[in-house]
Amino acid sequence: MLAGRPGLRALYAKSEAKYNLVCKAIDARLAMGITQTELARKMGTKQAVISRFESGVANPTYNFLTKLATALNRELMINLPQTI
Repeated sequence: MLAGRPGLRALYAKSEAKYNLVCKAIDARLAMGITQTELARKMGTKQAVISRFESGVANPTYNFLTKLATALNRELMINLPQTI
């Protein structure tokens, strides 16, 4: 899963949940065949914002994630599993 995702290995070690979120977003964008610039346009933001998110640098807000899900034709679902 890390193949083709340079720079995300460190992010994975720090936060598996964040890594999974970023990977799912990238996979969804690529499946739609759109660029970061096109996604940014759909979200009403700039390409640099998408780049920061996809690199794992940004800490996205709920509002950002909602816009991201809508732009990717996905449903945002937040799961808070019970810890043991």
